[in-house]
Amino acid sequence: MQEGIAAWKGWAEKHHGVIVGMGGPLGRTKKVSERGIEDITNLMSAYTIVRAESHDAAAKLFENHPHFTIFPGDSVEVMPVLPIPTA
Repeated sequence: MQEGIAAWKGWAEKHHGVIVGMGGPLGRTKKVSERGIEDITNLMSAYTIVRAESHDAAAKLFENHPHFTIFPGDSVEVMPVLPIPTA
C-alpha cells in the first residue's frame, strides 16, 4: 500500500502543472430523483481534474498510472468538463 501511494504521489508531482484539482477518494453515492433519495452503487472511487489540449491528451496523462498497480485490472475513465450552455 505504501509503495502504491508513493507511486501515485510521484505521478502527481510529474503532472502537477496540469492538475487543476487533486480531487480525492469518493464515498457512498446517493441518487436524488422525483422518487426521493436512494443509496446506489457505481464504479467511481476517486477523481482528479486535469487541464489538457484535448480529451485524447487528457487520457494520455493517465497511461501507466500507478492506480493500475494499486488496483490491478482496474481502469481510469476520462470525461471532459463541458461549458455550460448559454441561452
